[in-house]
Amino acid sequence: MKIGIVEIAAHAGVSEATVSRVINRRQGVAKRTRDAVERAMADLGYERAVEGQLVAVVTEHVSNPFFADVAERIESALAPHGLKTVLCPSFAGGVQEPEYISAIIDKGIAAVVFLSASNTVEGVATESYEILRSRRIPYVGVNGEFADGVPAPVFSTDDRLAAELAVDHLHRLGHRVIGMVSGPAGNRPADRRVRGFLDAMARRGATHPEELVIRQSYTVEGGQAAAGALLVRGATAIVAASDYMALGVIRGARRLGRSVPGDVSVVGYDGTMITEFTDPPLTTVRQPADRLALEVGRSVLALVAGRDTPTGELLFDPELVIRSTTGPVPTA
Repeated sequence: MKIGIVEIAAHAGVSEATVSRVINRRQGVAKRTRDAVERAMADLGYERAVEGQLVAVVTEHVSNPFFADVAERIESALAPHGLKTVLCPSFAGGVQEPEYISAIIDKGIAAVVFLSASNTVEGVATESYEILRSRRIPYVGVNGEFADGVPAPVFSTDDRLAAELAVDHLHRLGHRVIGMVSGPAGNRPADRRVRGFLDAMARRGATHPEELVIRQSYTVEGGQAAAGALLVRGATAIVAASDYMALGVIRGARRLGRSVPGDVSVVGYDGTMITEFTDPPLTTVRQPADRLALEVGRSVLALVAGRDTPTGELLFDPELVIRSTTGPVPTA
């Protein structure tokens, strides 16, 4: 027997119009009624049709090649199943995010992917998640766990391991005074990279490695500003928390008359294709964009179909890509 709106309405004891609103996740339905319809759908084995529905990808970093690459890969994973992605540029933790969610929620939205958005910010308001939960719209996170008590799947690169790979590479080259430039405090990935860096340095006998950590914005200018401060402190190598920051470090070092890697070695983070063509080509820790996007796609499809999906964070190993911005520690 084919299950449709008529059968669900009869099972839940509501009108067919109400069932239609719940199936399409539209507003105007009381929570108790929505719960009753959702239970009826589960009891009868009904799965929502997703053809033509939207998956919103919310991210602040639309100009960053890594995030553009992940968003494109998520789209490629979902398109064969009838889901279309829409990119929502939004400042992490700002008012734009809930405004986006509220604006598109009645347009047939099937799920939301928070791609290094509010899920990366400590203490952010949970308004966006509350709106989605009230409408039974599933969501997942990339590179950042949600606030405490918000159960959802999260897929992240192991930032602590990324820092370990960078420090280990530089230490093997003879560097002992290694600095780090990371993102703002309260940004979960930035905080993790700093903790990983400090742990990696401590394991190698460094004393007070926190004195060689600079917090800056995730930009070329942020990296450039940090380079001067770290070089003054005697750093012969610098680990950057993004490729953009690493390019800023290189610019800052050159403006101070230092060469890369002759005077200072630099390691980036993200590993997009453009880093092969910088001058010199950038040594970087590559995030596994392909595997992250694939798992996001699988999770979204399962959630939209109403299947049980594990919550919590799944970590993916990054990869060190050695190119030409790192070399042996300079001699005296």
